[in-house]
Amino acid sequence: MKTSIAKQLARRKRRIERRLRWEGSSRFGFGDVVLRQANVKYELGTRSRGIVYGGIGLLNRVAQESGLPRAINQRLQLLKRHLPYSESDHVLNIAFNALCEGTCLQDIELRRNDENFLDALSAETIPDPTTAGDFCRRFNAFSVQVLLDAINVSRLRVWQRQPQDFFGEAVIDMDGTLVITTGQCKEGMDISYKKTWGYHPLVVTLANTGEVLSIVNRSGNRPSHEGAADEADRAIALCRRGGFRRVRLRGDSAFSQTEHLDRWNDQDVVFQFGYDAKQNLVGIADNLPKSAWKKLVRPPAYEAQGPRRARPPRVKREVVRRRGFERLELHSEQVAEFDYQPRACRRAYRMVVVKKNISHEKGELRLFDEVRYFFYITNDREASAAEIVFGCNDRCDQENLIAQLAGGVKALSAPVDNLVSNGAYMVMASLAWTLKAWAAMWLPVNPRWKEKHQAQQRLLLRMEFKTFVGAMVKLPCQIVRQARRTTYRVLTWNPYLPIFFRLCAALRC
Repeated sequence: MKTSIAKQLARRKRRIERRLRWEGSSRFGFGDVVLRQANVKYELGTRSRGIVYGGIGLLNRVAQESGLPRAINQRLQLLKRHLPYSESDHVLNIAFNALCEGTCLQDIELRRNDENFLDALSAETIPDPTTAGDFCRRFNAFSVQVLLDAINVSRLRVWQRQPQDFFGEAVIDMDGTLVITTGQCKEGMDISYKKTWGYHPLVVTLANTGEVLSIVNRSGNRPSHEGAADEADRAIALCRRGGFRRVRLRGDSAFSQTEHLDRWNDQDVVFQFGYDAKQNLVGIADNLPKSAWKKLVRPPAYEAQGPRRARPPRVKREVVRRRGFERLELHSEQVAEFDYQPRACRRAYRMVVVKKNISHEKGELRLFDEVRYFFYITNDREASAAEIVFGCNDRCDQENLIAQLAGGVKALSAPVDNLVSNGAYMVMASLAWTLKAWAAMWLPVNPRWKEKHQAQQRLLLRMEFKTFVGAMVKLPCQIVRQARRTTYRVLTWNPYLPIFFRLCAALRC
């Protein structure tokens, strides 16, 4: 980042800090109104031109530097004639719509009619919503996989920029989620186990960076594990090709497909899956000696910052107790392990079991106690039983990622009319989340400021999509077009701008 830009950012930061220090000062009398009626006048600008989503140019630069448009155009052949759009134009158009807070295909029309937005991307025009929907309908199952392969080519290029410690272990998570639709004519939709109409896509992600490795759309009544083994094999091959020295698979009990465990074990793939509490396993756990059980001590969810504060009253619990509702109270957890050979396997694996001691209470009365068992199967012989449990529990973070794809990116939706085209839309829209991860991974780490720069990388990787858009994309900018350059003049300040300009310098924007 240039020294002049750093000085300007520091100056803007000082200005806002001075204004915030006036809060509560004697300058304002008691009862004064801060938000006053201002003398407002609106005019139509004639010379100065700007856009709200000024960070879109930086994300476009990330896509270009990763080679994404070139990889898509070389592999994906859906259009017989390019008049004037190529396949990459359609794909990035849908991804950029999500980055600009678009919630549906119709929101593309707002960007299409914004002359300054088009100038910012050096584009004469972009596809309209109808053309974007028609592009989604051109996909079949094979071409969706071709698109994923093209994205993975660029993904490998981004991974190559990472330090060696990045390639220690790849943690691959798998889960299914429901996409509800109120449409009446969407081919492939069905009734799910929750009695809702829609689809049931399978989402495979990389826990290290939060990248979406694949999304496979399925009918609403299909089981979670359907097609999961094939997608896991593709993800394993991708991570091996990327240079990861170790691969770990994680999933809940629906993904513990015992017919594949021996094959993954022979490939030196570590797996950690939840396992159904079947009657024979419960019997084994009941007959374990007391010496086999150890108390499970969970680490604190977070470390408190600042002085210790009084704990607020638990209002919800008091209401439940006062009204006499039945509730479950966890009293203790214990962990044990034993070897177990599933019927479809040729060898025994490590079965870790957690025993939860739960009491059923109603009002002030304690009705009865209950013991519940939770099982986890793994071929990891090095980690302790508690570490296996915590690792499987960490997979629940993928549910937060899926929630971001559904509620933040709006990628898990069904705007088109059939199963495959909606799956293609999910893949293209989820690119917005992947570009966020790539932007974080593109940030350089200076050895002198290693801890600070790595913390900034983690901040972007863990940031919610809405916060990322507000911090790095929704930046009011003046657009100045010159002969061979488009200049974005940032007109605001926020605490993330130093990271923004460091990324600009890394991409030579």
